[in-house]
Amino acid sequence: MKIHLWLNGKEISDEISPDMPLLEYVRTKGCYSVKRGCETSNCGLCTVWMNKKPVLSCSVLAARADGKEIVTLEGVQERAAEFGTYLANQGGEQCGFCNPGYIVNIVALLRENPDPTDEEILEYLSGNLCRCTGYQSQLRSIRNFLNSKKEGAPLNLEAGVYGEDIGKEWQDEHKSN
Repeated sequence: MKIHLWLNGKEISDEISPDMPLLEYVRTKGCYSVKRGCETSNCGLCTVWMNKKPVLSCSVLAARADGKEIVTLEGVQERAAEFGTYLANQGGEQCGFCNPGYIVNIVALLRENPDPTDEEILEYLSGNLCRCTGYQSQLRSIRNFLNSKKEGAPLNLEAGVYGEDIGKEWQDEHKSN
């Protein structure tokens, strides 16, 4: 079957098998940030944008992308690099395996809602699994990233949603400095 789409801004026409998942298709086009994880729509590793909305590419047929704009992490490198660096510097990642899907969703969230509450962030990212961090450092990183964009906003070393002691030792050590 023939499809016609835009992948990261590049127009493509291709012959595909009707049962090919979008995940497999974008990987054949060199978009290796889109990872194969659970293949059951439960982990978020395969998140891409379809017409500017996050979708789990493991559960979407490539045929559904016909006539649509598909964006992967490779297509939002500039926007993603700033937050990805911030995430790493804040200690919000460990192994990094979940980062591409996570960052694609964060960029989408911030495009839709430039000043989300912690609860809105957690809700938006509820489909992204991370087995290393426990989510506290990721939430703290997002909050601090957002605060860094606001003039005079303080760094918050505690996640504030359900983390009691995130960064508390560091904060206590540096109060007098």
